Amino acid sequence: MKIEISEFVDGARQARGLAVIIDVFRAFSVECYAIDSGAVKIIATCEVMEAFELKKRYKHAVLVGERNERKIQGFDFGNSPTEILKADLTGKIVIHTTTAGTTGLISAKRADITIAGSFVNAAAVAKYIRTLGPEQVSLVAMGYRAKQSAEEDLLCAEYIKSLIEGKKVVLEPKISDLRLTAGKRFFKPENIDFSPPTDFFLCTMTDKFNFILKAVPRTDGNIDMERIDI
Repeated sequence: MKIEISEFVDGARQARGLAVIIDVFRAFSVECYAIDSGAVKIIATCEVMEAFELKKRYKHAVLVGERNERKIQGFDFGNSPTEILKADLTGKIVIHTTTAGTTGLISAKRADITIAGSFVNAAAVAKYIRTLGPEQVSLVAMGYRAKQSAEEDLLCAEYIKSLIEGKKVVLEPKISDLRLTAGKRFFKPENIDFSPPTDFFLCTMTDKFNFILKAVPRTDGNIDMERIDI
């Protein structure tokens, strides 16, 4: 099995074999928490206007997402696991758009299989990959706003790679150290309304969920995220 780590939208476009699109802060942590909170479907899209159009088709859906980290005007929730945990999503369809994560999913058109990755379900992702045994695995760290390398995404990619290879992994103190680097924005008082400290802890809660989210292309160009229990 060949495992490669790449970054950003270009990495997603070049992904081959089984692609894992990684967005720890916060897209794919949010999606896992949404499913665990009772959402029956997640539709991922990369465009805000497309999200509003989807909302017209699915009247009882909720809009979740961000631009520049903040909740989009007219949306029900920001891209915040803290917000999601406070919501009752039982039976709801979630329409999700983010700057990096959902854009990466839709960009991975050349991959045979595409799944979402984050710390909260990293072990499940690795187990799924080991079970399938693909010849090639592309781990794509989407980065901050899909433009800057993000320590948390690269650390998650290395963690998943090590788990696939059966290596022993010690994440601490690297996870805790993120609080002083990539995660420090969650602890700034001016960001508390849209990026609260609890988001940091929820997104770094390693291996909390035993399911993966597989991207299933839709005829409208968007993505359905299918839960697969591991």
